[in-house]
Amino acid sequence: MPNVPIALQLYTVRDDLANDFEGTLRRVAEIGYAGVEFAGFCDLPASRVFRLLQELNLRVAGVHWPLDKLESEIEAVVEYNLEILNDYIVVPWLPEERRRDRKKWREVANSMNEIAQDIQDYGLKICYHNHAFEFEKYGGELGFDILFEAADPDLVCVELDTYWLKYGGQDPVEYIRRMAGRCPLIHLKDMGKDEKRSMVEIGEGILDFNVIFEAAEAGGVQWYVVEQDTCSRPPLESARISFENLKARGKV
Repeated sequence: MPNVPIALQLYTVRDDLANDFEGTLRRVAEIGYAGVEFAGFCDLPASRVFRLLQELNLRVAGVHWPLDKLESEIEAVVEYNLEILNDYIVVPWLPEERRRDRKKWREVANSMNEIAQDIQDYGLKICYHNHAFEFEKYGGELGFDILFEAADPDLVCVELDTYWLKYGGQDPVEYIRRMAGRCPLIHLKDMGKDEKRSMVEIGEGILDFNVIFEAAEAGGVQWYVVEQDTCSRPPLESARISFENLKARGKV
Protein backbone atom coordinates (compact mmCIF):
# COMPACT_ATOMS: atom_id res chain seq x y z
CA MET A 1 0.00 0.00 0.00
CA PRO A 2 1.29 3.50 -0.74
CA ASN A 3 1.90 5.66 2.29
CA VAL A 4 -1.11 7.75 3.30
CA PRO A 5 -0.05 11.30 4.24
CA ILE A 6 -0.27 12.30 7.90
CA ALA A 7 -1.86 15.58 8.98
CA LEU A 8 -2.38 17.17 12.38
CA GLN A 9 -5.81 18.44 13.37
CA LEU A 10 -4.86 21.86 14.68
CA TYR A 11 -7.53 21.72 17.40
CA THR A 12 -4.85 19.73 19.21
CA VAL A 13 -2.68 22.87 19.47
CA ARG A 14 -5.47 25.44 19.58
CA ASP A 15 -4.06 27.38 22.53
CA ASP A 16 -0.63 27.59 20.91
CA LEU A 17 -2.24 28.79 17.68
CA ALA A 18 -4.15 31.50 19.50
CA ASN A 19 -0.90 32.79 20.98
CA ASP A 20 1.30 32.39 17.91
CA PHE A 21 -0.42 31.13 14.77
CA GLU A 22 2.60 31.30 12.46
CA GLY A 23 5.11 29.97 14.98
CA THR A 24 2.87 27.02 15.86
CA LEU A 25 2.40 26.05 12.21
CA ARG A 26 6.16 26.19 11.79
CA ARG A 27 6.64 23.79 14.67
CA VAL A 28 4.04 21.41 13.23
CA ALA A 29 5.90 21.43 9.91
CA GLU A 30 9.23 20.88 11.69
CA ILE A 31 7.85 17.77 13.39
CA GLY A 32 7.32 16.34 9.91
CA TYR A 33 3.57 16.45 9.31
CA ALA A 34 2.66 16.56 5.62
CA GLY A 35 -0.49 18.54 6.23
CA VAL A 36 -2.87 20.15 8.67
CA GLU A 37 -6.60 20.11 9.26
CA PHE A 38 -8.06 23.38 10.45
CA ALA A 39 -10.71 24.00 13.11
CA GLY A 40 -10.61 27.77 12.72
CA PHE A 41 -8.17 30.35 11.38
CA CYS A 42 -7.78 32.84 14.25
CA ASP A 43 -9.50 35.46 12.04
CA LEU A 44 -6.69 35.38 9.47
CA PRO A 45 -7.55 35.95 5.80
CA ALA A 46 -7.21 33.04 3.41
CA SER A 47 -4.43 34.78 1.49
CA ARG A 48 -2.16 34.91 4.55
CA VAL A 49 -2.94 31.33 5.55
CA PHE A 50 -2.19 30.13 2.02
CA ARG A 51 1.16 31.95 1.84
CA LEU A 52 2.21 30.42 5.13
CA LEU A 53 1.19 26.93 4.04
CA GLN A 54 3.15 27.34 0.81
CA GLU A 55 6.21 28.55 2.69
CA LEU A 56 6.08 25.58 5.08
CA ASN A 57 5.21 23.02 2.38
CA LEU A 58 2.07 21.99 4.26
CA ARG A 59 -1.07 20.78 2.52
CA VAL A 60 -4.62 21.09 3.82
CA ALA A 61 -6.23 17.77 4.71
CA GLY A 62 -9.59 19.35 5.56
CA VAL A 63 -11.35 22.15 7.37
CA HIS A 64 -13.92 21.82 10.17
CA TRP A 65 -16.83 24.19 9.64
CA PRO A 66 -20.03 24.35 11.74
CA LEU A 67 -23.15 23.24 9.89
CA ASP A 68 -25.04 26.46 10.61
CA LYS A 69 -22.23 28.45 8.99
CA LEU A 70 -22.32 26.21 5.93
CA GLU A 71 -26.06 26.76 5.69
CA SER A 72 -25.84 30.55 6.00
CA GLU A 73 -22.47 31.48 4.50
CA ILE A 74 -21.73 28.85 1.87
CA GLU A 75 -20.39 31.30 -0.73
CA ALA A 76 -17.80 32.70 1.68
CA VAL A 77 -16.91 29.20 2.88
CA VAL A 78 -16.34 28.00 -0.68
CA GLU A 79 -14.20 31.02 -1.50
CA TYR A 80 -11.98 30.54 1.57
CA ASN A 81 -11.51 26.82 0.98
CA LEU A 82 -10.67 27.25 -2.68
CA GLU A 83 -8.05 29.86 -1.84
CA ILE A 84 -6.23 27.57 0.60
CA LEU A 85 -6.58 24.55 -1.77
CA ASN A 86 -8.74 22.47 0.55
CA ASP A 87 -10.87 19.62 -0.81
CA TYR A 88 -12.80 18.47 2.27
CA ILE A 89 -15.20 20.55 4.34
CA VAL A 90 -16.08 18.71 7.55
CA VAL A 91 -19.09 19.16 9.83
CA PRO A 92 -17.34 18.65 13.19
CA TRP A 93 -20.21 18.40 15.68
CA LEU A 94 -23.94 18.92 16.13
CA PRO A 95 -25.65 20.82 18.96
CA GLU A 96 -28.20 18.79 20.87
CA GLU A 97 -31.20 20.57 19.37
CA ARG A 98 -30.19 19.30 15.92
CA ARG A 99 -29.97 15.63 16.95
CA ARG A 100 -32.69 15.02 19.52
CA ASP A 101 -34.78 12.61 17.40
CA ARG A 102 -34.94 10.73 14.09
CA LYS A 103 -36.54 13.67 12.30
CA LYS A 104 -33.71 16.00 13.31
CA TRP A 105 -31.08 13.53 12.13
CA ARG A 106 -32.79 13.26 8.75
CA GLU A 107 -33.00 17.04 8.51
CA VAL A 108 -29.22 17.21 9.03
CA ALA A 109 -28.72 14.64 6.29
CA ASN A 110 -30.94 16.59 3.89
CA SER A 111 -29.08 19.80 4.67
CA MET A 112 -25.74 18.12 4.01
CA ASN A 113 -27.08 16.70 0.74
CA GLU A 114 -28.03 20.20 -0.40
CA ILE A 115 -24.68 21.68 0.62
CA ALA A 116 -22.85 18.85 -1.14
CA GLN A 117 -24.74 19.58 -4.33
CA ASP A 118 -23.89 23.27 -4.07
CA ILE A 119 -20.16 22.69 -3.65
CA GLN A 120 -19.50 19.71 -5.91
CA ASP A 121 -18.96 21.82 -9.03
CA TYR A 122 -16.05 23.48 -7.21
CA GLY A 123 -14.42 20.11 -6.56
CA LEU A 124 -15.29 20.24 -2.85
CA LYS A 125 -16.66 17.39 -0.74
CA ILE A 126 -18.55 17.47 2.54
CA CYS A 127 -17.81 15.05 5.39
CA TYR A 128 -19.33 14.42 8.79
CA HIS A 129 -17.06 13.86 11.82
CA ASN A 130 -18.42 11.59 14.55
CA HIS A 131 -18.23 11.80 18.31
CA ALA A 132 -19.94 9.28 20.61
CA PHE A 133 -23.49 10.65 20.62
CA GLU A 134 -24.10 9.33 17.09
CA PHE A 135 -24.13 5.84 18.61
CA GLU A 136 -27.03 6.52 20.92
CA LYS A 137 -30.38 5.15 19.82
CA TYR A 138 -33.11 7.39 18.47
CA GLY A 139 -36.37 5.53 17.96
CA GLY A 140 -34.50 2.22 18.03
CA GLU A 141 -31.85 3.24 15.47
CA LEU A 142 -28.39 4.64 15.93
CA GLY A 143 -28.06 8.30 15.04
CA PHE A 144 -25.14 7.43 12.77
CA ASP A 145 -27.27 4.97 10.80
CA ILE A 146 -30.17 7.40 10.45
CA LEU A 147 -27.81 10.09 9.16
CA PHE A 148 -25.96 7.98 6.63
CA GLU A 149 -29.02 6.14 5.35
CA ALA A 150 -30.52 9.54 4.46
CA ALA A 151 -27.29 11.14 3.22
CA ASP A 152 -26.48 10.71 -0.48
CA PRO A 153 -23.64 8.13 -0.67
CA ASP A 154 -22.25 9.81 -3.78
CA LEU A 155 -22.05 13.22 -2.14
CA VAL A 156 -21.69 12.95 1.65
CA CYS A 157 -18.57 11.38 3.17
CA VAL A 158 -17.48 10.64 6.70
CA GLU A 159 -14.43 11.44 8.78
CA LEU A 160 -14.34 8.56 11.25
CA ASP A 161 -12.77 9.21 14.64
CA THR A 162 -11.21 6.07 16.11
CA TYR A 163 -11.35 7.22 19.73
CA TRP A 164 -14.98 8.34 19.68
CA LEU A 165 -16.06 5.15 17.92
CA LYS A 166 -14.47 3.11 20.69
CA TYR A 167 -15.86 5.44 23.37
CA GLY A 168 -19.33 5.01 21.86
CA GLY A 169 -19.10 1.23 22.20
CA GLN A 170 -18.27 0.52 18.56
CA ASP A 171 -15.44 -1.27 16.77
CA PRO A 172 -13.47 1.32 14.74
CA VAL A 173 -12.32 -1.31 12.25
CA GLU A 174 -15.88 -2.49 11.60
CA TYR A 175 -17.00 1.05 10.80
CA ILE A 176 -13.96 1.78 8.64
CA ARG A 177 -14.74 -1.32 6.59
CA ARG A 178 -18.43 -0.50 6.49
CA MET A 179 -17.76 3.01 5.18
CA ALA A 180 -15.13 1.95 2.64
CA GLY A 181 -15.03 4.27 -0.35
CA ARG A 182 -16.84 6.92 1.65
CA CYS A 183 -14.21 7.69 4.29
CA PRO A 184 -11.38 9.82 2.85
CA LEU A 185 -10.31 11.15 6.26
CA ILE A 186 -9.68 9.22 9.47
CA HIS A 187 -8.97 10.82 12.82
CA LEU A 188 -6.28 8.78 14.51
CA LYS A 189 -6.87 9.10 18.23
CA ASP A 190 -5.87 6.60 20.92
CA MET A 191 -7.56 5.67 24.20
CA GLY A 192 -5.72 5.18 27.48
CA LYS A 193 -6.06 2.20 29.78
CA ASP A 194 -7.31 4.29 32.71
CA GLU A 195 -10.89 4.31 33.99
CA LYS A 196 -11.55 7.72 32.45
CA ARG A 197 -10.58 6.40 29.01
CA SER A 198 -8.31 9.40 28.55
CA MET A 199 -7.05 10.50 25.16
CA VAL A 200 -3.40 9.57 24.73
CA GLU A 201 -0.78 9.81 22.01
CA ILE A 202 -1.05 7.38 19.08
CA GLY A 203 0.49 4.06 20.05
CA GLU A 204 0.33 4.76 23.78
CA GLY A 205 -3.14 3.32 24.32
CA ILE A 206 -5.36 0.31 23.64
CA LEU A 207 -6.41 0.73 20.00
CA ASP A 208 -5.00 -1.74 17.45
CA PHE A 209 -3.77 0.66 14.79
CA ASN A 210 -2.21 -2.02 12.59
CA VAL A 211 -5.68 -3.42 11.88
CA ILE A 212 -7.10 0.11 11.59
CA PHE A 213 -4.47 0.98 8.97
CA GLU A 214 -5.16 -2.18 7.00
CA ALA A 215 -8.90 -1.52 6.87
CA ALA A 216 -8.46 2.19 6.12
CA GLU A 217 -6.09 1.67 3.22
CA ALA A 218 -8.23 -1.09 1.74
CA GLY A 219 -11.12 1.38 1.87
CA GLY A 220 -9.34 4.20 0.07
CA VAL A 221 -8.44 6.59 2.88
CA GLN A 222 -6.76 9.77 1.60
CA TRP A 223 -5.46 11.28 4.86
CA TYR A 224 -4.68 10.13 8.37
CA VAL A 225 -5.33 13.02 10.74
CA VAL A 226 -3.81 12.94 14.22
CA GLU A 227 -5.94 14.64 16.84
CA GLN A 228 -5.77 14.77 20.63
CA ASP A 229 -8.51 16.91 22.14
CA THR A 230 -6.88 16.96 25.58
CA CYS A 231 -3.21 16.32 26.36
CA SER A 232 -1.46 15.54 29.63
CA ARG A 233 1.75 16.90 28.06
CA PRO A 234 2.24 20.17 26.18
CA PRO A 235 0.14 19.69 23.01
CA LEU A 236 3.03 20.14 20.57
CA GLU A 237 4.96 17.48 22.48
CA SER A 238 1.98 15.13 22.22
CA ALA A 239 1.76 15.86 18.49
CA ARG A 240 5.46 15.01 18.15
CA ILE A 241 5.13 11.73 20.09
CA SER A 242 2.18 10.60 17.96
CA PHE A 243 4.11 11.43 14.80
CA GLU A 244 7.24 9.59 15.95
CA ASN A 245 5.17 6.53 16.92
CA LEU A 246 3.56 6.52 13.48
CA LYS A 247 7.00 6.85 11.91
CA ALA A 248 8.23 3.86 13.94
CA ARG A 249 5.32 1.86 12.51
CA GLY A 250 6.42 2.72 8.98
CA LYS A 251 3.52 5.10 8.29
CA VAL A 252 5.78 8.07 7.47
